[in-house]
Amino acid sequence: MAEALAARRAAVALLLEVTESRRMMVEVLASGVLDALDPADRARAQRLALAALRRAPSADAVLEPHLRKAPPAVVRAILRLAVAELADRPDEAHGIVSAAVSLARGDTRAAQAAGFVNAVLRKVSAAPVVLDVPRMPVWLRSPLVRRFGKAAVKAMEAAHMAGAPLDLTVKVAAEAGAWAERLGAEALPGGSLRLANAGQVSALPGYDDGAWWVQDAAAAVPARVLAVQPGERVADLCAAPGGKTLQLAAAGAQVVAVDVSDVRMARVHENLARCGLVADCVVADALTWDPGAPFDAILLDAPCSATGTLRRHPDLPFVKGSADVPGLVALQSALIDRAVALLKPGGRLVFCTCSLLPAEGEDQFAAALARHPALERDQKAVAGWPGAWDARGGGLRIRPDHWADKGGLDGFFIGAFRKL
Repeated sequence: MAEALAARRAAVALLLEVTESRRMMVEVLASGVLDALDPADRARAQRLALAALRRAPSADAVLEPHLRKAPPAVVRAILRLAVAELADRPDEAHGIVSAAVSLARGDTRAAQAAGFVNAVLRKVSAAPVVLDVPRMPVWLRSPLVRRFGKAAVKAMEAAHMAGAPLDLTVKVAAEAGAWAERLGAEALPGGSLRLANAGQVSALPGYDDGAWWVQDAAAAVPARVLAVQPGERVADLCAAPGGKTLQLAAAGAQVVAVDVSDVRMARVHENLARCGLVADCVVADALTWDPGAPFDAILLDAPCSATGTLRRHPDLPFVKGSADVPGLVALQSALIDRAVALLKPGGRLVFCTCSLLPAEGEDQFAAALARHPALERDQKAVAGWPGAWDARGGGLRIRPDHWADKGGLDGFFIGAFRKL
């Protein structure tokens, strides 16, 4: 009980960092907030917090009839966590309610509300807890409805509610089938492996040997579209955390990985070392960095709103909003222009963002072609992928509801250029 309570207490702390301090979960975790927990409890705390964030709007709707006024933030976090658990595990209602009351009693900010927490959750758990699929925030939903239609947006929201399985990229592509069998994974079109219930990643076979790395199946597509050849000199701009760098290096390219953050670049170093791969890692601003010679190919995974990753990062709507988008669009344009300047004549450029917004994808792709007469669409590079991925005007548009029967995908836009 004490261990389970420790994971729940950590989950509440994560919720408050996101909803009150407006910090992304990745940033909070990088600060070491869970380091005192053992690996199993760390993983459980993250799962609990993500489930509560994913269902927060629906949980609030369930709680609202039982609240006369908005409770303090820590009490609201405890209630949200418990309601999400009740929806997932109704047969454990007694233990879930008891744990929530213990959390309140053990927190000086919520101790006086322990009885209130108990009363509310007993009422809520008296009937099956059914949580509706939450809508995306209006600033995101409206442009997506205009672009894709209401039915598609509802399907994306359902994918967000379902969460994300664990996808892996195998270092030696020819061994993907063998690793799928060993891990009990599903082999996806394109080469990625998918595990529905992976558990602790570092305990899986092949992790310590660097035989594979974690990477959403959609995130693995841009490097495959670039299709580098052994010996080619390739730049991976905005490289961290390094999944695409690993793909390019595994394909035999001479890779220069560039990222502005030394902290994030440390993760690229760690991943390369674990997987036994080599790349030249450079901490620099790609807008001003001078490599000294042009490249055969460039992969630009540009900073973006990350709205395509909501199923994996349900904390995003609590932290980001429409005000962030114009600055990101301007940065993406500048990075494309810089990448074009760093490319050899005849060289290839793949631009991608994990955003669902056309402004950060289809519109950005079309604007780059208009700005640069020396660029042309590389239609051959994006041929052969599922027809539903075709983006109007060129490129690939991957949505969370694609491959819904297989567990969905992160949202991505991928555009391929060739320099004349």
